[in-house]
Amino acid sequence: MEKRELFQIGEMAKMFHLSVGSLRYYEKIGLLEPEYVDQETGYRYYSTGQFECLNTILYLRVLDMPLSQIASFLKNRDIGKIQEMLRQQKDVVVRKQEELKSIEKKITNRLRQIQDALGAEKERIQVKRVKPRRIAWLKDHLAIDSYQSPDFETSIRRLEQGQKDPIVFLGKVGVGISAERLAEKDYSRYDMVFLVLDDEDQYVGMLEELPEEACAAVCFCGSHKDAPAYYEKLSKYIEENHLEIAGFSKEITMVDYGITNDMSQFVTEIQIPVRKK
Repeated sequence: MEKRELFQIGEMAKMFHLSVGSLRYYEKIGLLEPEYVDQETGYRYYSTGQFECLNTILYLRVLDMPLSQIASFLKNRDIGKIQEMLRQQKDVVVRKQEELKSIEKKITNRLRQIQDALGAEKERIQVKRVKPRRIAWLKDHLAIDSYQSPDFETSIRRLEQGQKDPIVFLGKVGVGISAERLAEKDYSRYDMVFLVLDDEDQYVGMLEELPEEACAAVCFCGSHKDAPAYYEKLSKYIEENHLEIAGFSKEITMVDYGITNDMSQFVTEIQIPVRKK
């Protein structure tokens, strides 16, 4: 075979917008071997007859088809086989689209939460309506200053056990004090750790569907260690406005070490469900 009918590896790579390294890798795994290798120089040459094979490889790679499947198809090209491969790959793409939509929602939710935290009026107590939400919770007793302790992290990890998919905790983990101890004005420890679930989150474990709630709420710059003083302010507000406690508190640090090292930028919100006496 005359060399003028062949293309050097660099020429082949340029024509197909590939790197030389990709062609060498395809050769290494037996996907596309050169038509001819000069034994004296080691130069590799490809023929026009290999164009269609390389076109097929590139087409299937654009579809994100694994190289192992492409290699299997090239060894036994068949209409039925390519149809089945394309159907399977379509299913893979649909699943990835769903995953990406879920990721997009998580990004949107987190951006909204950060913006809400930064834009919230601090130190002002108000009664607000909180939309229905799902929470996964774990009864646990934690000291009020244990937010950075191993015990706190262990509780969070326990919420994650048994889950098929990873759970994104950033900005969604909260702690709560029972209604009974809130009524006793005992703010020395938490009674539970919980996870606020996004709509797209799938969770296996103890779940509670919370209805829309009226909550006495306050947003402040600080973290859990600063919370007792705000529980006292909330308790006073509830009494002065002739309200009564209707459930456990929801305390979430919306901005914390997960996104900033500057403790002055930490933002925490406490919500206590209330009703008219």
